[in-house]
Amino acid sequence: MKKKLNILYCTPEVTPFSKTGGLGDVAGSLPKALAAAGCDVRVITPKYAGINESSYKLKKIIDNMPLRIGNRKEAGSLYEGKLPGSKVPVYFVSCSKYFDRKELYQENGKDYEDNLERFSFFSMMALHSMEKLGWQPDIVHCNDWQTALIPIYLKTVMKSGHTGALFTIHNIGYQGLFKREQLPVTGLDWQLFNIKGLEYFGKINLLKGGIIFSDIVTTVSPSYSMEIQTEEYGYGLEGVLKERSRDLYGIINGVDYDEWDPSQDNHISVRYSIKSIGSKKECKKDLQKNCGLPVEDKPLIGMVSRLDDHKGYDILAEIMGELMQLDIQMVMLGTGKAKYQDIFVKFKNQYPDKLSVNLFFNNTMAHKVEAGSDLFLIPSKYEPCGLSQLYSFKYGTVPVAHKTGGLADTITDFIPSAAADKKATGFLFSHYSPDALLKAVMLSLYVYEDKVTWKKLVTAGMKSDFSWKQPAKEYVELYNKIAEKGF
Repeated sequence: MKKKLNILYCTPEVTPFSKTGGLGDVAGSLPKALAAAGCDVRVITPKYAGINESSYKLKKIIDNMPLRIGNRKEAGSLYEGKLPGSKVPVYFVSCSKYFDRKELYQENGKDYEDNLERFSFFSMMALHSMEKLGWQPDIVHCNDWQTALIPIYLKTVMKSGHTGALFTIHNIGYQGLFKREQLPVTGLDWQLFNIKGLEYFGKINLLKGGIIFSDIVTTVSPSYSMEIQTEEYGYGLEGVLKERSRDLYGIINGVDYDEWDPSQDNHISVRYSIKSIGSKKECKKDLQKNCGLPVEDKPLIGMVSRLDDHKGYDILAEIMGELMQLDIQMVMLGTGKAKYQDIFVKFKNQYPDKLSVNLFFNNTMAHKVEAGSDLFLIPSKYEPCGLSQLYSFKYGTVPVAHKTGGLADTITDFIPSAAADKKATGFLFSHYSPDALLKAVMLSLYVYEDKVTWKKLVTAGMKSDFSWKQPAKEYVELYNKIAEKGF
């Protein structure tokens, strides 16, 4: 019988304490599933300014622990809380100098200049505080560039013979690039600054280091794990990933159905399930009222995403004029590039009865869009996993998406045979172009008029299971694989 594994889950953000994107949601739900799968899992994350001690009942367990950063010492403290709805401990690394700031990684679109120093401190604190607590992790599960120094420290400075490292890439576009002159703040030897180590075109690349020094590397869908080994999607690290291809795995993210389930969702006007799908119409009316759209029975397309090129807003902008000629409504929620905000606000002003553009992010509103929409548009150029389509399935909202990454892995495309077999769950377009996107939307609207076929699509999606149970099982298998190898 395999022993119970100690897993230290290291993450720069975790919902509900901190979040900028999907990583926060994953970090807030995967550890609970790992605990249910039999692991002793503990989460560690920075204690940012917005994390209130009394609100989350945090208690200080380590006070003023000194760590060497470059040629000086900085002190940090450690707080302990729990992931809401679980017994999973969450440790918060506190240091006002590094983490008491307005945002997590940047302000006004500009990265904090001392990010390397900030996350060097966090990474050291993550490892040394566990030593002080007397808890030895078998595996550290690290996420994205902000935690990439942890496996490097394990294999170099600390030379740990008892702890393995699994590193998850959530989006390879964010790599943690810094000037070579900043290396001393990490405490790492200059011998590591070479082409086989952290050096990347004369700069430090933390993500590269995490890939090289971890025992196993994962990313958030099988398709994305293959895509990032190509020049088109690898962002310059495709060669490094090819070298690690035998240790590279894709595991699709799960959904926390405690949070995303229309039968128990407190954010929406009327709860419903697959048995009471007719009540979804009330959620549609509520969304229309909230967005200032006429309450009419016509196809409503929802979008919740950053307004950015890689999210497909470039090709969407080119077909908006044609979409606005159709008998539809659209609701957009999110912020992003000023040029796209301007483009879609102009369309909104021109077609106020058809388009609602909401340039902010609000969790309640995101739930209302999922519940109130008939279709959910995800035209992303690339999408490592994507969670929106998984939420959409549960809410009986049919996704229309680019066939890439996790979107390709999770959406069963509408073709007559798949629809007849009640397996189709959405509409995919393969070629990334305005024309292909428009054709996919037109097909979805055509099928929408066939209520019998549409119900099959809705039902297939709502019956699909993307809970964390299976992904957690796959992670545990990889943890055991590392543990069996020895370190």
